[in-house]
Parts: sequence; structure tokens; C-alpha cells
Amino acid sequence: MLAPLVTGCGADEETRDYSVPGTLCGIRVDAEELTPFLPPGKKLSVKPDVEPATAWCDVSVDGKLAVRTVQTWWTSGHDTAYFLRSQTLERVEESADAGRYVYSGWQAFGKTEGCVDEKREQELYTGIQAYGSDHRDADAMKRLIASFTKEVEKTDACDGIGS
Repeated sequence: MLAPLVTGCGADEETRDYSVPGTLCGIRVDAEELTPFLPPGKKLSVKPDVEPATAWCDVSVDGKLAVRTVQTWWTSGHDTAYFLRSQTLERVEESADAGRYVYSGWQAFGKTEGCVDEKREQELYTGIQAYGSDHRDADAMKRLIASFTKEVEKTDACDGIGS
């Protein structure tokens, strides 16, 4: 799925000369929801960084970090707000689904359902941060993190660390 390449409609508006992907490092995303958080530019690149307990996916435009997704195994028995404090110093005050999702206008964090590594007593959390854009939309971030988290739940990553 590809998103529109042009932002705005005036002659002076900057353009996106790249296609917005429908997957980021193997996880399906809604390109239409993601597009406003990506800056104008010529080239988009997606780079995974996978470690045993964490998988990052960095999306850069013209060599500058624009969006980062994360999947991290974190201590069981905590809520998403506890997890987000390890990911950002910014205040994130909006929440949905009884605190399962916590979000702001440019970043969001979620807790998967059923992704538990009982041996290590950890649960799988997710995050999306849009560093490279001045665009702010809390409702869009809520939709992005909810759909991203549900897609992560469908992957092998949900089976536990090292699975």
C-alpha cells in the first residue's frame, strides 16, 4: 500500500518524492495514518535494529530520523505508563483502553495482549515516536499504536525472547 507523495496543494508546498511503505520492518502499518508524521523529502529508508529483547525500526527521510517503532520485552505486572518512562522524558498524558495505550500528538506506547514470556516474567510492549515532523495528532497516534500493537501480536515476536 502506498500513500500519496505530495503534501498540500500550493506551488510552494514541499513534496514527498518517496513512497510511504505499508510495512515497517515486517510489521504492517496504515500508510495513510503514518504519512502526515513523515516530513517532505526525496528518499525514505527503513532500518531494523534487532537485539534479543528489543526490536527497533528507524524510518529516515534524507538521512534524518523521522519515525521510530519499538517492540520491547519489559517486566510483567506493570502498565504502559511504567514502560513509557523508559522510552521518553516527555509527558504523555492521553490514554485509551484502560491504560493499555498511552499517547500524545507525536508518540504513543502500547502493551500487547497475550505476548508473555513466562520464563523471564516479561510482557511485550510497543512504541511509535515521530521525531522528524512538526505534525501533531493525538487521535492519529492512538490509531497508529493500536493497529501496530495488534499487528505485533500476530508475529513470532509474541512468542517470547529468542523464539
